[in-house]
Amino acid sequence: MSQHGVGPRAVTRSVAFLTAGVLAVPALAGCGSEDPSGKPLAGQDIQPAPRDRIADGGTLRWAVDSVPDTLNTFQSDADATTTRVAQAVLPSMFRMDASGRPERNADYLESAKVVDTEPKQVVLYKLNQQAVWSDGREIGAADFAAQWRALSGKDTAYWTARNAGYDRIQKIERGDNALEVRVTFSRPYADWRSLFSPLYPKDVMGTPDSFNDGARKKLKVTAGPFTVKKTDREDGEITLARNPRWWGEPAKLSEIVLRTVPRDKRASELAAGTLDLAEIDPAAARRITVAARPHASGSPLMGPGADRSAADALESWAVANGSDEDAADEETVARKKLRKAAVRYARQQQALGGFEVRKSLEPAYTQLALNGAEGPLTDERVRRAVARALDRKELAQVVLKPLGLPSVPVGSHLALSGQAHYADNSGALGGQDTKEAQALLADAGWVRGGPVKEKKKEKAAGPEGGKADDTGEDNKAHHGPDPAGHLAQDGKQYKAPHQGGAPGAYAPRGTAAPANQEAAPLAKNGKPLTLRFVLPSGPGSQTLRTVADRISRMLERVGIGTEISKVSDESYFKDHIASGQYDLALYSWPATAFPATDARPVYAKPVPAADGSLNVEQNYTRVGTDQVDQLFDEAVATLDEGESRSLIRKADSRIWAAAGSIPLFQRPQLLAARKNLVNAGAFGFGTPVYEDMGFLKKGAKPASGPSAKGSPAR
Repeated sequence: MSQHGVGPRAVTRSVAFLTAGVLAVPALAGCGSEDPSGKPLAGQDIQPAPRDRIADGGTLRWAVDSVPDTLNTFQSDADATTTRVAQAVLPSMFRMDASGRPERNADYLESAKVVDTEPKQVVLYKLNQQAVWSDGREIGAADFAAQWRALSGKDTAYWTARNAGYDRIQKIERGDNALEVRVTFSRPYADWRSLFSPLYPKDVMGTPDSFNDGARKKLKVTAGPFTVKKTDREDGEITLARNPRWWGEPAKLSEIVLRTVPRDKRASELAAGTLDLAEIDPAAARRITVAARPHASGSPLMGPGADRSAADALESWAVANGSDEDAADEETVARKKLRKAAVRYARQQQALGGFEVRKSLEPAYTQLALNGAEGPLTDERVRRAVARALDRKELAQVVLKPLGLPSVPVGSHLALSGQAHYADNSGALGGQDTKEAQALLADAGWVRGGPVKEKKKEKAAGPEGGKADDTGEDNKAHHGPDPAGHLAQDGKQYKAPHQGGAPGAYAPRGTAAPANQEAAPLAKNGKPLTLRFVLPSGPGSQTLRTVADRISRMLERVGIGTEISKVSDESYFKDHIASGQYDLALYSWPATAFPATDARPVYAKPVPAADGSLNVEQNYTRVGTDQVDQLFDEAVATLDEGESRSLIRKADSRIWAAAGSIPLFQRPQLLAARKNLVNAGAFGFGTPVYEDMGFLKKGAKPASGPSAKGSPAR
């Protein structure tokens, strides 16, 4: 599934990828537990198997979106493939468990803990005595110190994308022996576990030149179960080979080849036998599911000609056998092409029978962003009205239910269900309520039947007023108010429900709902209430467009019109989201185990820059408050983990109340995997264990029980 989103934590929360049991989370927290974080809505689906059942050797061919421009995860052009390579070849002091929480990586760390808090915070790392770089040198304090200096932000010659956390370090020194590293902080830092994951050798971090250029195309020195054997940009492949100096459990695979394959070509490549593992979209998942059924080489409802009715087939036959020779010849050629395509499709379906779909929920969520910098959405009441018009449960069901995944709306901006900082704080804004949304709009001065000035023709959404989409299609769709919407009657007033909502989340008492003018559009100062809804136009973004259509219909019911503008995938983020050229938009953020650090720039209050522009960091909605900033600052400086989590949850409640963005659903994660491939697939929150991936021995079976149970036996 392709949705616009933002990439993994290693490249900051910036744009890096395109994509796009119903039990409420509060109920989970209430079932004999006071912990509101709950459990992950879906577990890993990786076909776990113990190592003794896995064959030694073999090559895993794994589809990726691109060969990255850099192998340095701390540079701005790093992407998801950069992170995948780093996970396989570099040290990581902490990794994510199946619940999205950091856990010590025993291959590198014997222990890591805060040993002093006064006068300064000190963290002592005790390294695994077997941990060495691929050139034979021990991993030690010199590597930690080099990475700190490179990422501290003090030397601008280093082209770094982020320095969060490293800028709080005062010094790094060797402990009582070569296996101990003491890190002293100048200011308390709650998210210290986020540091040194990955850890690069001092050869890369030691000088600006080696940092900026030394790890872009290759990594000469590594320290993981695999090494980077070859980067072939012409063929679009990166080959990882088993590391002979690896001290942990030896990798079962001889090689992993990361192959660049466009998402719309992956089903064909799987069928051709050139891939073993690939993230796929729902359409490809349906094909593979059908192919796996007994005697199902194809389906009358799928493939070439599947959308042709009996009448279409009869008409085609009539034309091919008619008296108009030119038309008959043309139709005969078309029928032959269709038959060939159908035969090819059937062959592919037969080949796809060797694969299965492994599914979970991705550690990322899709949100509706509301641009609070200009237009009607500068008014908090209008933003809240938009939010109160949405049935988030319905939107989650549209995307997730057909895939057999839990369709539970996301209740937090800062964590996902199962993560330590999660709590469903959506009550701070309130749930779907058409009448309350209408009352909020009325209080903001938007009334039905008001005079509307004739609008001058405007240029389509796009940079410098250019075309919003160069595909040649009609890229605008208008959704106006629904005349049949159930509006309030004369003078009826609404009281805010007693559900702990934040002040301002509901219309003030005494606000009259609109009176008997259902057919007229909402207007104010001669302008109709119409919001520009910007969406990507690429073939992989169909799910986003489906969700947007549902949202537009929900907004119609409260009198809000939308004008949908489809723009090219390439310009969507750069020219529209990041530059603020939208009213409504859909895109995704990744989950993070360290929201005090990673989420602050996403929700920080924009501030004027020296040149007069607005510095928004990564807050593309331009909505922020001093109170939210203060809560983040307190959370990141609090070493009491319980108190820090409480502060993060308070910040999330304030973010909900401001209604700058509305979390909708956790993104589906669908992977096609060869049936005998084990310990690989839909990893969910968990960091992949690359050395345990492999193919079953002949006659061996995977571990008993469902694949979603989690980590493999080792």
